[in-house]
Amino acid sequence: MAGDRPKICASIVNDDLEAVKKVESLVDLFELRIDLIGSGWQEVTKNLSKPWLACNRRAEEGGGWKGAESERIETLLSAIELGASIVDIELGTPEVGKVVRNIQGKAECLISYHNLKEMPSVEKMGEIVKKQIAAGAAICKVVTTARTFADNLAVLQLISDFPEKKVVSFAMGDMGQISRVLCPLVGGYFTYASIEEGSESAAGQITVENLRKIYRMLEDVR
Repeated sequence: MAGDRPKICASIVNDDLEAVKKVESLVDLFELRIDLIGSGWQEVTKNLSKPWLACNRRAEEGGGWKGAESERIETLLSAIELGASIVDIELGTPEVGKVVRNIQGKAECLISYHNLKEMPSVEKMGEIVKKQIAAGAAICKVVTTARTFADNLAVLQLISDFPEKKVVSFAMGDMGQISRVLCPLVGGYFTYASIEEGSESAAGQITVENLRKIYRMLEDVR
């Protein structure tokens, strides 16, 4: 990954490889949303020259997967064979510890938590991170939904509360956009961005180009 610049993970939600190539130099890794791309996702992996993480988001946490849970997990594990360096598995996944053990040693395991409705307390979010660590997470991801500006501060607090861990923590929605920008600036492992407008994988996601412009402007004023 590039130097000390804030790390951006671009979410791929379709098979528009031309759009992916356009932003490739601006990102550090890609998130392959298997649940949104659908059939043919394997072909997309052949055209990625940056590291990528496999995500097959379950419906309970805002994903588009409609098949059986066992098939969802099998698909994620098959992504490792195709070159995924990170696998995203939700903390709420049944028998999550067993799934994590099947990933460990083959790829880094990102254990995620998504709250589509609210902002839990800082204490509760801290407990979530501890559960992720206990389950074997190499990377802990906590994503909530911002209703007030203060919610941004709450979700970013997790990053400083676990300084020895790789943490990705921000809030969804328009009110939470500032936390997406600040996440890697305050010590988060990386933040997420969309390939282009109209291809967002979650509410409030900023495009790769706009996010990188923000980081360049911030660097210029230092």
